[in-house]
Amino acid sequence: MSNDLSWRAEEACMAAWPAPRELLLEGWLLRAAGGGHRRPNSVNPIRCGARDPGAILPAAEAVYGALGQAPLFRVLSFVEGMDAVLAAKGYDAEAETLTLYGQIDSLGLARDSGTELAIVPGAEWLQARAALSGIGGAESQIYEAMLGSILLPRAFAATRDEGRADGEIAALAYGVVCNGLGVIESVVTDEAKRQRGYARQTVGRLLQWARDEGASGVCLQVVADNAPALGLYRALGFTTELHRYHYRRKV
Repeated sequence: MSNDLSWRAEEACMAAWPAPRELLLEGWLLRAAGGGHRRPNSVNPIRCGARDPGAILPAAEAVYGALGQAPLFRVLSFVEGMDAVLAAKGYDAEAETLTLYGQIDSLGLARDSGTELAIVPGAEWLQARAALSGIGGAESQIYEAMLGSILLPRAFAATRDEGRADGEIAALAYGVVCNGLGVIESVVTDEAKRQRGYARQTVGRLLQWARDEGASGVCLQVVADNAPALGLYRALGFTTELHRYHYRRKV
């Protein structure tokens, strides 16, 4: 698998979860959103950019220090020259993550699944996402602002509990299409309703939407030790691991 597809996936995933403040500096992309999510609050290598983080460390530490954040680097498995330098500078590794990919025709699409689809997240979708993810008001505001800044085609999916008279949301997710590549984000299921196919139905509907938007493949990123999520994505056809990444944080 060529690195070109990995770079496309990296660019698409960043576009699908934009940060409100970004700084392109010396061949690195510094992102800052606040809140607890790592990805939009990290230093990232970019295609054709620098590879040795030693030169950018003083500037990165100054930028994030001014924001009251600990510097955090995303270390991609196909980018050489980062890990050893950061380890030697006292940056500890955390949160290994997989980037999975599937060609669109090999994925488990679902057009007529009963899952609701919208081009903007409604109040109910946002409230359900906050409740199911266990996040508070400040984190929800950061998340909602992020969704509002997505510039590409996007869709928000929700699947309701058919066994409940009120039809409350049992699972939700959203998708984005960037340069012919779909991205699946924020897949979450009500803990009491897992193993009932709601997440598979929700993601399947987004996969069909991505195909309708012209995507030839779809990628997603999942924490390496999340066995239930990995099982779901493998079953849907995400059988190719493009690359891995982990973070290094100054301690």
